[in-house]
Amino acid sequence: MKKNVFTAMFLLAGMALPALASAQTSARQAQQDQQIQALVAAQLQKKEVFRDVSAKVDDGIVTITGKVPLYMDKVNAEKRVRKVKTVDGVRNHVEVAGPAISDKEVQENLANKLRYDRVGYGIVFNNLGVAVDHGVVTVSGNVRDYPDRDSAIAIIATTAGVKDVVDEIGVAPVSIMDDGLRIRLARAIYGDSNLRKYALDPQAPIRIVVENGNVELAGVVLNDMDRQLAYTRANQVPGVFSVTNHLQVASQMSE
Repeated sequence: MKKNVFTAMFLLAGMALPALASAQTSARQAQQDQQIQALVAAQLQKKEVFRDVSAKVDDGIVTITGKVPLYMDKVNAEKRVRKVKTVDGVRNHVEVAGPAISDKEVQENLANKLRYDRVGYGIVFNNLGVAVDHGVVTVSGNVRDYPDRDSAIAIIATTAGVKDVVDEIGVAPVSIMDDGLRIRLARAIYGDSNLRKYALDPQAPIRIVVENGNVELAGVVLNDMDRQLAYTRANQVPGVFSVTNHLQVASQMSE
């Protein structure tokens, strides 16, 4: 009889220990979550722009909600939360609640800004396009290097009316051969007396994208003769493997 009592007591104790351990673990995690929440709140309170952003912590994962004026503020709010070393992850549910701006206005604004971005850093070798749908900006195309990509993303992220960003920019691989080819192509195309007029505007309508010796021409020219001439000049450059002509004629675009 005593043996059975002892056996029952042992079984009950064995069942209680895991439950007790689980309760202690949950209590420790809850305490840690409270500490993380306090640290995150302190980080967010350092900036006035995050006054409407709040955080909730569950098992080390921080969910931030609220409103900010620009998309860049949403990105920076997450970066600020990640500065807390004990944070395991961040769910960014912050809304961009700036002024109401139409998609068309946002797209035109971005197109104008991006056309002149990185003037003096070889913008002729970049070709980007933007599309806007309910404030969500999709940026696509190709750039020569990561600083060019980062600059474009920064412009988009700090533009009013942008709610979110989809980055589809391709960055060309590092290549001394391609760099030399870019210079020779620019000289061949813009050095032609009939095409020199396109170098007067720093936005450079004839874009020259090079990757592994393959060339794409993009932009807008005045007539089909200039379109064909640019294609011919590019094909004459030594080292070019192929040329794809995406140049558009202004008069045909308006039709």
